[in-house]
Amino acid sequence: MPSSPPHRRPLSRRGLLAAGAGTAAALALAPAPARAAGPGRRPFGRFGSPAARRSDRTLYVDPLGRGDFTAVRDAVAAATGSGWTLVLAPGTYRETVVLDATRTDATWIGASEDPRDVVIVYDNAAGTPKPGGGTYGTTGSATTTLQADGFTARWITFANDWLRADHPGITGTQAVAVKVQGDRSAFHHCRFLGHQDTLYADSIALTAFARQYYAHCYAEGDVDFVFGRATAVHEHCHFRTLDRTDLAAAPYGFVFAPSTAGANPLGHLVTRSRISSGAPDAFYKLARPWVPSSDTTARPSLVVRDTRLDAGIDAVAPYTDMSASFPWQEQRFAEYRNTGPGARITVPANRPQLTAGQARSATREAYLGDWEPWKGEC
Repeated sequence: MPSSPPHRRPLSRRGLLAAGAGTAAALALAPAPARAAGPGRRPFGRFGSPAARRSDRTLYVDPLGRGDFTAVRDAVAAATGSGWTLVLAPGTYRETVVLDATRTDATWIGASEDPRDVVIVYDNAAGTPKPGGGTYGTTGSATTTLQADGFTARWITFANDWLRADHPGITGTQAVAVKVQGDRSAFHHCRFLGHQDTLYADSIALTAFARQYYAHCYAEGDVDFVFGRATAVHEHCHFRTLDRTDLAAAPYGFVFAPSTAGANPLGHLVTRSRISSGAPDAFYKLARPWVPSSDTTARPSLVVRDTRLDAGIDAVAPYTDMSASFPWQEQRFAEYRNTGPGARITVPANRPQLTAGQARSATREAYLGDWEPWKGEC
C-alpha cells in the first residue's frame, strides 16, 4: 500500500497503544496494562490449566511461566497438525508469530475474556531493515500472520506499535498488526491496533477465496487500515480513525482499501457497525480501491450497510482513487441505510446505494455460504 509522509511532530514512545487509550477511553475500548494473574488468581480463567488440561490438544501460554510456554510462537511451533487450542494468559507478548497453512482449525483464546489483557505486538514496518539486507515489505511487517484455514480467535489484541515519528527516515510506513490469509477465519471480541495497514484481510493466493468473519471487534488506524482481497464480513464492529499531527489538511487517511479479485463477486461487507473518529470532521475517506500491481484485474468490492458513520467521514466525497488508472466509480462500492453525519447524502453521485432487492443479497449468509461462524460459543 502507498506510504504516507513521516511525522514532523513526534508522538510519545509506544504512542500507538497510548494513543489508542486516549482515543478510545470513553468507549471502554482503551488498551490497558495487561493484568497478570496474581498468586490468588487463575491465569487461564475457566479454560483449564496444564494440571487440568481441557484436552490433549490444548496448550497454555503464560509470560510468567505458569503454562506450557512463555511465548505464543513457541506454542505454535509445538502445535503441529490440526485442531490445537492455545489459551493465552494475560500479558503482553512482544513477538512475531506465523501460523502456517498446515496448522488448520486452530483456536486462540484470551483467558481473561477481555481483549485488553492479552496483547500480541511487535514494531516492524515495510521499510524496516531486515537482518542480512533488504526490508520487510508490507507482508513481512505483520506482527501476526495467519495462513491456516479454520482459525478462530477470541478476546485477543493484535497490534503493531511501529511509529512514523520514531523513524523519520523510513518511507515504507505500512505496519501490519495481523495478516489473515486462511479460509474460515473468525475473530470474536478482538482488537486490531495500528496506524497504516492495521488489518490485512487477504487470501493465500490470487485464485483463493478466503472467507473471514469479524464480530464485536475494534480496529483503529489511519491509512487503509482495513484492507485486502478477502471475502470479509465485519458485524457489530467499531472502526476508529486516529488523529494525526503530521498532516495540515485533509484527508488524513482511509478506513477501507479492498483489493477483491475480479472473479470474486464478494469482497468486504460491513454491517451493523460504527465508524468513529479522533480527527477533525470530514478528515477521513470511507474507502479507496486498491488494485495491486500483482493483480491489475482486481475489482475492489465494499458494501457498508446499517452502520453509523460519525462526522470524521467526509460525507460529500467519501470515496477517492488510489490510482487514477482505477477510478473508484468503476469499482464495486455501495452503501445501504447508513446513519450519522458521515452518511448524509449531499452529492448522490458520490454515494452509490444498494436497492432493497440488492440489499437482500448483501448479508453475512450470502457472503459466507455454508460456514456459520456466528453460531456456537463466543
